[in-house]
Amino acid sequence: MRVLWTLPYLPWPTTSGGKSRQYHLLRSLAQRGHQITLLVQSKIPPSEAARQALEPLLERLIVLPRRPLHSPLNVLAALYVGYPMRASVNGLAPHLRHCFEHLLDEHWDVIQIEHSYSFQPFERALQARGLPFVLSEHTIESAAGDACHDRLPLWLRPFNAFDRWRYRHWESRVLGQAREVVAVSPSDAEHIRQMTGNPASLVINGVDCAHFHDIHPSPHSQRLLFVGNFEHGASLEAVEWALEDILPQVWQSNPAVRLAVVGYGLPESWKSRWTDPRIEWVGYLPDLRELQRHSAIFFAPLRYGGGSKIKVLEAMAAGLPVVTTLKGVSGLQVNLGEHYLGSDDADQLALLITQLLNQPWRMRQLSEAARQFVNDRHDWSIAAAQLENVHARLTQRAPIRAEPSSNGLLSRSAE
Repeated sequence: MRVLWTLPYLPWPTTSGGKSRQYHLLRSLAQRGHQITLLVQSKIPPSEAARQALEPLLERLIVLPRRPLHSPLNVLAALYVGYPMRASVNGLAPHLRHCFEHLLDEHWDVIQIEHSYSFQPFERALQARGLPFVLSEHTIESAAGDACHDRLPLWLRPFNAFDRWRYRHWESRVLGQAREVVAVSPSDAEHIRQMTGNPASLVINGVDCAHFHDIHPSPHSQRLLFVGNFEHGASLEAVEWALEDILPQVWQSNPAVRLAVVGYGLPESWKSRWTDPRIEWVGYLPDLRELQRHSAIFFAPLRYGGGSKIKVLEAMAAGLPVVTTLKGVSGLQVNLGEHYLGSDDADQLALLITQLLNQPWRMRQLSEAARQFVNDRHDWSIAAAQLENVHARLTQRAPIRAEPSSNGLLSRSAE
């Protein structure tokens, strides 16, 4: 199939779960012979490394600049009732809209839009031509404001509540227009069904299981590993909760325990706020395997967020026993006590970590069960097959037909 795929960010490097999902699905579909044109609006231009990673997978890579976050247009748009703030920041882009309209002159078997918040530049053209499309939603965005609400100044909280209300209306508007809607978890799919009255298709988050196959963690290392993207409030809140309420209790029982904090956008202020040498401020790592080999437990004290957690799946694929919360395994059909240990209570999490570090046999049980679960149900090849089925259903119901464009300006990679 010829696929026109849009993204509001470059999917390389894979600094977040969303980027990792996009890269691996693009790679898997390219390996299956599909011809993909990737239209990206990005706040940073593509590096040579990004081009080398992406261009071999694609028929074309088209990268257009996104205006700065603090642009006056974004400030003005935030006051407009019609669009929620995130849709405005990623929309109201005439250059992107015009490029998309030119691309629609070509023949596409599938048009795939990622994220409802990126939809604004494409809405008018799709409506005018009556073209069916796939909308892939990675989380229920109207609920995402929960993660940062309590962290905001009091004077900003009413605006955050107002913006979440706007997003609920925006979600209904966008998801209702899509011929096929993709969700990443059964709970998100059910939420979308209730919102729109139409079923959503499940395309799971996954793992490159072969990449982590040879990892064997170190039960005696006493190192806990946390991985997140610190551009998101959920990861910020998780680390703060761990260091304020959970780790102090663990250290009372076992002073040798260490915590490695890994991820993109690590706040510099944390190093001076928490100076304990048992905290390892690692930052972003493109390859986690060496650190996974020298860690005992993957610890994910997440209290906010939706979708499903790719970093948790990667830890399970690497054989790391997981201690987390209910949100940490949201979207994953795993069993407490069989595939992971968890609680939403700080005291209980501290106790679980302390006990587990003294039970290597229990760590092996959790490791083996979780690794088997991921191998059986969450390899990226499974996700790619699910997405192919969505694409095939779209083309069977209403193939997209258009005359090839006479404009050759977009026949090659553009910035």
